[in-house]
Amino acid sequence: MLKLDFHPSGRHFLQIPGPSPVPDRILRAMSLPTIDHRGPEFGALGLDLLSKIQKIFKTENPVIIYPASGTGAWEAALANTMSPGDKVLMFETGHFATLWHKMALRLDVQPEFLGLPGYEGWRHGVQADMIEARLKEDTHHELKAVCVVHNETSTGVTSDIAAVRKAIDAAGHPALLIVDTISGLASADYRHDEWGVDVTVSGSQKGLMLPPGISFNALSPKAIEASKQAKLPKSFWAWDEILEANKNGFWPYTPSTNLLYGLNEALDMLLDEGMEQVLARHQRWAAGVRAAVEAWGLEIQCLDPSVYSPVLTGVVMPESVDADAVRKIIYERFDLSLGMGLGKAKGKMFRIGHLGDCNDLTLIATLGGCEAGMKLSGVNLKGSGVTAALDYFAANPLNAGKR
Repeated sequence: MLKLDFHPSGRHFLQIPGPSPVPDRILRAMSLPTIDHRGPEFGALGLDLLSKIQKIFKTENPVIIYPASGTGAWEAALANTMSPGDKVLMFETGHFATLWHKMALRLDVQPEFLGLPGYEGWRHGVQADMIEARLKEDTHHELKAVCVVHNETSTGVTSDIAAVRKAIDAAGHPALLIVDTISGLASADYRHDEWGVDVTVSGSQKGLMLPPGISFNALSPKAIEASKQAKLPKSFWAWDEILEANKNGFWPYTPSTNLLYGLNEALDMLLDEGMEQVLARHQRWAAGVRAAVEAWGLEIQCLDPSVYSPVLTGVVMPESVDADAVRKIIYERFDLSLGMGLGKAKGKMFRIGHLGDCNDLTLIATLGGCEAGMKLSGVNLKGSGVTAALDYFAANPLNAGKR
């Protein structure tokens, strides 16, 4: 019988844009004994968690925590605010915006998909002016929500959510603003209350540095009111029962207790370091990786520097090169996992994640594996990206904070 060994010596380099590497401190917290999820110790944990997670979303309003993936939180956001046949406006920025659109169709919601054309459209962020123009046409206010992705994991573009809010307001439209920041939360600047977001969707396995299995809906008072009239079927996802149980730190069903231990530890790590510091180091890592891509003489997937993602960088291969073949060589030779091109970007690019349990040397090693793998694949590189990143990090020091 053929035996496959996927665990060679040394630690695997997981440099996809999520799930991100999990710090040992969080893994240790998750290994604690499971407690009674109806007992007083759990209630105290729940209240503490619910208070701390608000600080990460920058909200004073409730945050729902689900034992589910981010896809579940997508569904929860729609199921709690929409009724069958409701029309929503969605903006296509990449693969995950496309999947959310597909989900809306399956839920008996009528999504209208705006976007720039073709593959090139996936190299830009949300165009707030297009949203404003469409909402001004909707004089009968048939569109019940605007759904956009904050940090598009498939492309490395972080859209301007404040601009989307301004566009909705400029159109004088009552539509809810629903935002996916599954890969953006705790890595890219995000402000639920200040930006006037009604429902924010996120997940555990990106900037929060946890394994997959927890997701979130951050709410606004307007969203909670909308949920009281929403008619889409829901039970597990229903906000009302969860909000009631959360008042005492509990859930109306069995929560993922040990993942919540890990979330508690992750929140302590982020808040102890300070969110400004957390966001600054992600921006710095991203700039170092982009310096490497520039030194290689290759294109970055995102064409607009104002919306470069601090979470990941998409590296576009020359037209004659299959990016998936390059990724395969890098994985097999250097035990390094990179994100693949998805949807319209398949085979055109690979994605380097710079989030989670990461530091300067992690990224230098990652870039070294990319550089060596591209050379083995016959990619003609202009110069050394490793040297460029080293020079950038040396010239731009930042205290990495507590660990």
